[in-house]
Amino acid sequence: MPAAPADHRSLRRARIAVSLQFALYGTILGTWTARIPAIKQHLGLTDGQLSLGLLAFAAGAILGMQAAGRLVDRLGSARLLLPVVLADGLLLVAPALAGNLAVLVGCLLAFGTAHGLLNITMNAAAVRTQRAWQAPIMSSFHAVYSVGGFLGAAVGGLCAYAGLGAAATFAAVTGLVVVTAVPTARWGLAPDAPEAQPPADRRAAPLPGVTLLGVLVFCCLVGEGAAADWSTVYLRDSLGSTPGFAAAAYAAFSIMMMAGRLVGDRLTRTLGPVRLVRASGLLAAAGLGAALLAGHPVAAVAGFGCLGAGLACIAPQVFSAAGSQDPARAGQAIARVASLGFLGFVVGPLVIGAAAEVTGLPAALSVPAVLALFVAASAGALRPRPATPAPSPAAG
Repeated sequence: MPAAPADHRSLRRARIAVSLQFALYGTILGTWTARIPAIKQHLGLTDGQLSLGLLAFAAGAILGMQAAGRLVDRLGSARLLLPVVLADGLLLVAPALAGNLAVLVGCLLAFGTAHGLLNITMNAAAVRTQRAWQAPIMSSFHAVYSVGGFLGAAVGGLCAYAGLGAAATFAAVTGLVVVTAVPTARWGLAPDAPEAQPPADRRAAPLPGVTLLGVLVFCCLVGEGAAADWSTVYLRDSLGSTPGFAAAAYAAFSIMMMAGRLVGDRLTRTLGPVRLVRASGLLAAAGLGAALLAGHPVAAVAGFGCLGAGLACIAPQVFSAAGSQDPARAGQAIARVASLGFLGFVVGPLVIGAAAEVTGLPAALSVPAVLALFVAASAGALRPRPATPAPSPAAG
């Protein structure tokens, strides 16, 4: 039976509310990234000291993701979303107020924890909204996150150009978070009913297949991290392009990733998740691999563009599959997948840098292409699993 008009309106409002959370998540992260140099300069940090702070942020994010899984399953994403996004926005300001490295590390640990909590909470809310929508919409949420990242980076860059300090920049973004998140908080779906939570004997049961899904996101995020950290270096140092043209590689990657996510839901309806992820992995591997073999700056820009287009739809499909396997424990499943993915984003560029010392950067950059082939070969992991049967009552 078609949904009543009121249901359509409430679902649209819920989709808008979750989309705004993704946009704010991207804006917060993009703004922080753009003002890292200002934080470094303000405290007079060396590269190694700054790395300690960034490591604290990464550690906090993983801690937050792990904590969020069980919190989401116990309380529901609807109850957590507003306080978590407000915490993320407020804690953004803290690093700019730090007076020394030790305080900065503590601030970034707290900020990373809130960011990890928001990551899992908003993805769980997105899976729940998609289930109510009864059509693929997960890629659109991740597309809005990409838009938010561009917005945050632009805000940070403009504030830096205008001579505003990091604290003023972060305070402005925090204000944006408050005025956006608070009025739209009531638009989300109603909180889960208590009976929707898993019974006690299922809470510790294994989540079959989720680790493999996490490995797929790990492979995907290695490629994203490689593009962010090494694409410009590859064009400038290995191919001898100008600094301005070298920057085009990551721009092409980012633009094509956003474009891929904007059409991802339509592709999901047409191809289905398994065929879409398989084709996406092949596109990423073939595009980057051909560019590395060609060894020309123009080919490299096109290759990183193909990598972005190929990776665009993989993570949204994997998050959707993980959160749908056992809806009552979606938070735990998404937390495991997201933690492995984030680990890939952090560790992948380091591994590529170490490999480049031995083989050279062009050969080291083949790692994301090989991992994309693995994702294509493992796309069958996204097929829905049979529902877990309820436990039989004990004999009397």
